[in-house]
Amino acid sequence: MTPEILIAVLAAGAVLLITYGIAARPAEDAVQARLSQLVVQPKSIEEVELQQPFYERMVRPMIQRMARAGRRQEGGLIQRIDAKLERAGYPGGLRGADWVGVKLISLIVFAVIFFLLGTFVLGSPVLGLLMIVVGGAVGYIAPEFWLGRKASARSLGMVLQLPDALDLLTISVEAGLGFDAALAKVVEKMEGPLVDEFRQALAEVRMGRARRDALRDVANRADAQPVSNFVGAIIQAEQLGVPIAKVLQIQSNQLRIERRQRAEEAAAKAPVKMLFPMVGCIFPTIFIVILGPAVVTVMSGPGI
Repeated sequence: MTPEILIAVLAAGAVLLITYGIAARPAEDAVQARLSQLVVQPKSIEEVELQQPFYERMVRPMIQRMARAGRRQEGGLIQRIDAKLERAGYPGGLRGADWVGVKLISLIVFAVIFFLLGTFVLGSPVLGLLMIVVGGAVGYIAPEFWLGRKASARSLGMVLQLPDALDLLTISVEAGLGFDAALAKVVEKMEGPLVDEFRQALAEVRMGRARRDALRDVANRADAQPVSNFVGAIIQAEQLGVPIAKVLQIQSNQLRIERRQRAEEAAAKAPVKMLFPMVGCIFPTIFIVILGPAVVTVMSGPGI
């Protein structure tokens, strides 16, 4: 028997033995398999930590360590930062001291990036040292800019959602529900930043806080004039004894008019906003398409 045939026979025998071993393995009992799925296996601390997202494992502990410097600053600074974060909806669950840690990390990261750009890209160590100052300033200001945009977007979202929420609130009150029950119906049926604020106000009222105080906090966190007008009308109606259904109906009609006016204003601004991309992108392309063949013809003609 040649070596090739012997190797082929041994390989075939090995395959047969492996197949027989897999097929002959006793099947797992169905009841035992079900119990093994239901039993919760104990996990170590390392496994539990590795199952958490990267932000919770790496970024948040770093922010908390950097925030120790912010916790030392008592008084108005942390309170002002908390107010800004509250208007932005506490992005990432960050608080005042945590936000100081975020700004410090951003300052260090941008300073390092700008130093590397100045040293290796521009090829000047002296310029790299100067870029550290620029990068630190950018890193310190960038989080504040992002937080301001976040708060503005959340405030605009509340303004855009207020007419629909007020319509549902008006219908619920006219159907016979009280204001708190109608507000609970709005929280149940809708989602969004304004509904989140209403949910928090409703929870505070159920815990015993005065309704006017909870609604004033909603207006302060919203930082939007339509929401402030709505809250002021509700508080005034409650103090003067005016039927809330009538006030809600008037506010709903006023908000519809304001929404129509905002739509007309946005439509009037659209041509001006379209002018810059047209001048910068569309017109050069049209000039190339129209004048390109003529330029090629002139350049390839006799005497050139």
